[in-house]
Amino acid sequence: MTVNTVDAGPKQISRSVEVNAPASELFAIVADPRRHRELDGSGLVRDNIRGPERLSPGARFSTKMAMYGLPYRITSTVTAFEPDQLIEWAHPFGHRWRWEFAAETPTKTRVTETFDYREAAPLTHWVRFYGVTGFAKRNGEAIENTLSRLSDRYSG
Repeated sequence: MTVNTVDAGPKQISRSVEVNAPASELFAIVADPRRHRELDGSGLVRDNIRGPERLSPGARFSTKMAMYGLPYRITSTVTAFEPDQLIEWAHPFGHRWRWEFAAETPTKTRVTETFDYREAAPLTHWVRFYGVTGFAKRNGEAIENTLSRLSDRYSG
């Protein structure tokens, strides 16, 4: 299993991996916010405390998180949704998490996860924060860990 870096453009951190599972099955895991902790490679996600069992366009869900030992809660809104192909949600500060599922065969899927901070508000403040703190780099590492965890679940 190899996690690949994807050039998604400026202010986007993106990685992909091939997973031995159908796109519909992988999409179902990510579309269920209660299961995000199973995949999380950052160590930040705790539990989803409010939201639907399956995400849909415009759905909102709240997640308990912890960074540097400090707990907080974030409420995200689904901003893009194509069943079995794409799901994206935005955090209140404008950055987005995007998951794409490209079926290569009926049982093999290319999964791409992207952290997109092009619309972080106010843009200059967050872009500087992500750069100075190394947050963007850590997000890349977390995405690699997340995709590795997902791939390992189906490695046989």
